[in-house]
Amino acid sequence: MSKTEPTTLLEAIKHFSDPDVALATMVELRWPSGVHCPGCGRTDVTFIPTRRVWTCKTRHPKWQFSAKVGTIFEDSPLGLDKWFAAIWMVANCKNGISSYEVGRDLGVTQKSAWFMLHRIRLAMKAGSILKMTGEVEADESYLGGKLGNMSLSKRKTFGKGAVGRGNSGKRAVVGILERKSGKKPSKVKATHVGDVRGVTLKGLIRDAVEPGTRLLTDSFAAYRGLRGEYLHEVVDHAVTYVQGTVHTNGIENFWSLLKRTIKGTYVSVEPFHLDRYLDEQSFRFNERTDVDSGRFRSVLRSVTGRRLTYKELTGHGEAQAPD
Repeated sequence: MSKTEPTTLLEAIKHFSDPDVALATMVELRWPSGVHCPGCGRTDVTFIPTRRVWTCKTRHPKWQFSAKVGTIFEDSPLGLDKWFAAIWMVANCKNGISSYEVGRDLGVTQKSAWFMLHRIRLAMKAGSILKMTGEVEADESYLGGKLGNMSLSKRKTFGKGAVGRGNSGKRAVVGILERKSGKKPSKVKATHVGDVRGVTLKGLIRDAVEPGTRLLTDSFAAYRGLRGEYLHEVVDHAVTYVQGTVHTNGIENFWSLLKRTIKGTYVSVEPFHLDRYLDEQSFRFNERTDVDSGRFRSVLRSVTGRRLTYKELTGHGEAQAPD
């Protein structure tokens, strides 16, 4: 990172207020090997500085394109300066940031800020990664209020897909955490699930954890039957929370951060959007050892190929899968 790059939010706002600087940063992270046409891949494109767009020599749909095309920024009338400030805030605020606050800070409506934050969360979603190894913790948790405390209209919305186990009305989430190994920090993967049956939880573990790995869980019956595939050790929370190195304190710490974010910042999260909030919190947890500018650049590198329209966000269409 060069000395001229920002290290704080105030510096970032000043730095990216220059449209040429913002565009240069976008080009550097999106096209490190040189600008190419998103439609056909040609590299001999021509830049038009007065409009800050490129022209492809092959005529096709979107033969003239900006740095926003094919990213979470596409079709947004907002400048990169506002987008970059929003990315900086959501990537670095430990307990998240509300759309109302982003709207006030950037001078946009709350609705626009809400849409921006969801697009940024899509960029935070981790792609395919290698299976976890070493020592891995797995645990389930529950988010939301109980049905008995909700109004009738809320019960109709939140009652669908709610889970039991003394948490009627709440949503189940499953977290799998790979413990710290040497200088490699712990990493987490969290998912919203429709139920906490054994077939569901064990399926998630098999998808994320390498066979033969040391697996640590609590005594929930849904985890039974994994000892033939993993070095499965169990801690009974009715007796103790720690037995030497057998515990789930790492993933429990992640749940405390997540619940602090949901309850303290976002207050109420629709079940339909829960996975995006899990992606946001997982990103900040997994990148916690980096500096603010590093987290900002990590998000910016992932904006390409992840378009999200308002119809898709509100459930009237399917979001594009990342490339």
